[in-house]
Amino acid sequence: MNPALHDMVAAYKPVTQGDYQNAAREVVQEIALLGLWRSGFFEHAAFYGGTALRIFHGLARFSEDLDFTRLTENSEVRLESHLPGIATELASWGFAFDAESKSVGERSGIESAFLKGNTQMNLLQIGAPADLATRMPRNQKIQIKLEMDLNPPPFAATEVRTQLLPTPYQVRLYDPGSLLAGKLHAVLCRAWKSRVKGRDFYDLVWYVARKIPPNIAHLEARMRQSGHWGNESLVPQRLRDLLKERFQSVDFQKAADDVRVFLRDPRELDLWSRKFFEDLADHIVPG
Repeated sequence: MNPALHDMVAAYKPVTQGDYQNAAREVVQEIALLGLWRSGFFEHAAFYGGTALRIFHGLARFSEDLDFTRLTENSEVRLESHLPGIATELASWGFAFDAESKSVGERSGIESAFLKGNTQMNLLQIGAPADLATRMPRNQKIQIKLEMDLNPPPFAATEVRTQLLPTPYQVRLYDPGSLLAGKLHAVLCRAWKSRVKGRDFYDLVWYVARKIPPNIAHLEARMRQSGHWGNESLVPQRLRDLLKERFQSVDFQKAADDVRVFLRDPRELDLWSRKFFEDLADHIVPG
């Protein structure tokens, strides 16, 4: 195995089949970012979401998707034109993945794509024991979803960060305050249907614990764009009140169950309750 890949996988200290699957998925995510950087993608787009928080800020949960946004609504950058660069980069590191583009959601303005690769083959590529890898169903695939917002709301701030493995590269991503604005929008406005996204609440705890002030202007613009806010200004106390109102309708046991499988130590969820999150809202630092 390439020494750089060995070092990346070793950081996960994988033992079980699930450990190796998570390690493979996340190594592939980072090589995909490398491929996007080589193709010039981050001159026109930014990385955001839970995986951005994990890779560049140390969030302690696994994340499945790669989320991007155009830097401006006038940009014409598309994921589809950069998929060949991702596939080429993955192949150069010995991974076997297909990159497939999906149609743009006309109502959502979201472009989607998928990376799909055979689980057995790719576990072997990261050094999983052969007897463990071959226990996987022969046709099972590792799948990573990529999405890009084609109509970004304004006022987000970005920064450029450097990764050193598997080889040095740079990624433009939302800064922490703008990342938090996106997470607050998800907590307040996401249509959950029958499944609560516990990952949103887990990430919110992470931000508040680190006293990161939200980019209020960007959050307000996001809420207006989605039809959840009017013309008045969003002030910190009103934000706290909105969060507490939202928490009244959340089943936090279901939320904890949703995120549990993404954590190495699920004891982090023991305190989750409506009261816990209402107290959390009072600790949000004004933006």
